[in-house]
Amino acid sequence: MVALKPLSTGAMVMAGVTAQEAVPSGHKIAIRAIAAGEPVLKYGQIIGVASQDISVGAHVHVHNLGMGAHRQDYGFGSAVVALPAADTPAEFRGFHRPSGRVGTRNYIGILTSVNCAGSVARFIAEECERQGWLREFPNVDGIVPIVHGTGCGMSGKGEGYDTLFRTIAGYGHNPNFGAILMVGLGCEVMQIPDLIDSNSLKDTARFRYMTIQQTGGTRATVDKGVAILRDLAAEANKAVRQPAPAAKLVLGMQCGGSDGYSGITANPALGVASDLLVRHGGTSILSETSEIYGAEHLLTRRADEPTGRKLIDLITWWEDYTARNFGEMDNNPSPGNKRGGLTTILEKSLGAVAKGGAAPLSAVYKYGEPIDRAGFVFMDSPGYDPCSVTGQIASGANLIAFTTGRGSVSGYRPVPCIKIASNPDLWRRMEPDMDVDCGEILSGVTLEQKGQQIFEMMLRVASGEETKSEAQGFGAVEFVPWQIGAVM
Repeated sequence: MVALKPLSTGAMVMAGVTAQEAVPSGHKIAIRAIAAGEPVLKYGQIIGVASQDISVGAHVHVHNLGMGAHRQDYGFGSAVVALPAADTPAEFRGFHRPSGRVGTRNYIGILTSVNCAGSVARFIAEECERQGWLREFPNVDGIVPIVHGTGCGMSGKGEGYDTLFRTIAGYGHNPNFGAILMVGLGCEVMQIPDLIDSNSLKDTARFRYMTIQQTGGTRATVDKGVAILRDLAAEANKAVRQPAPAAKLVLGMQCGGSDGYSGITANPALGVASDLLVRHGGTSILSETSEIYGAEHLLTRRADEPTGRKLIDLITWWEDYTARNFGEMDNNPSPGNKRGGLTTILEKSLGAVAKGGAAPLSAVYKYGEPIDRAGFVFMDSPGYDPCSVTGQIASGANLIAFTTGRGSVSGYRPVPCIKIASNPDLWRRMEPDMDVDCGEILSGVTLEQKGQQIFEMMLRVASGEETKSEAQGFGAVEFVPWQIGAVM
């Protein structure tokens, strides 16, 4: 059982159960005696093994609960339940792109192929802001320099290169960009001509590129970049919001700074909203492979066998990846997660998977791979939130929903991010950062009601309503591509 408020020693928990010690809010209490070595259950699933005898009413946490061995019954396809289509189609107002995708924002992007171009990209954006001409283009939401820490000092082939390539190319195609300038240094491993030739970024009205070395250095590149962006702004400004079906929404779902409430309030409420989006023909993306570990069987049961096996292959890859880097899959939960009541990765994963609702799992994708199928899907990624969201945006997400229990502050331009609080204390402390209070579920609001509220907010935000993270200016440093392989 989860304590909904701090419990003192002797407090009544339920009939026949009193707290044997002080138990913090969001933490677990044993409602029956558990012998050392016996599995411990939460959500009806194993979250670990008792490392010592646990008495009735005892606090269950890291001091008496560990991972232990666990085996899963994948049961491919055994729990597939098709969701009925929505009775009345929902709409939002977005920016229709030539690709057929629809943007929820209309930014101009400055993409960089390598870290060496990062400062120059920011110089260009700062100079545009200083000159003030962007005010002449009211349909443009702003200029977003996308800078990162890699692009060179890496192999020009293999897993790491391919992952970064997909990520940069994916941002180039994200519908929330109305136009893009790509800037490189010129001598890097991640060559701009390769990105262009392989991904058809050839719409000269909306896409331009240059290298600092070929243009003549920093000052010349800034001057030329500002002139190009003014032309691109005029083109991007032609776009206006028009009605679009909710089927054009691609939702990236994240959880970060999770706590003991996340798996019973915010995450399942987002799962309800995810199912509503799927019923309207839209797409929702679950990610963070290292944070579904131990709960993957709940997803494989909702997938056909080929799709389910792709997910298990990812789990196997992650077990090898962590082992060869001297890590372990139980690296999570983080210290903050544990202070919030989570104990093992199995417990955290079971709560995280709740974001996926009940829809069938229709596809599994690599990190940053273009999403080409509607419905509920999975994209491989680390559990590190900025890195995971970066992959989802590269895959085509035009909206992010982010649940948190401890309080995560971040934003992900060019894509708006809805922050969802799991508990009332967080909402009170950090309301300026939070958009939805799922702590109300603890006071009687149903998961269905809260899920409907989240879905309706998704439509409003997709139509232009500003989120709390957008209002505070987040999104300048959260582009974090997954860096795999040797740095040379």
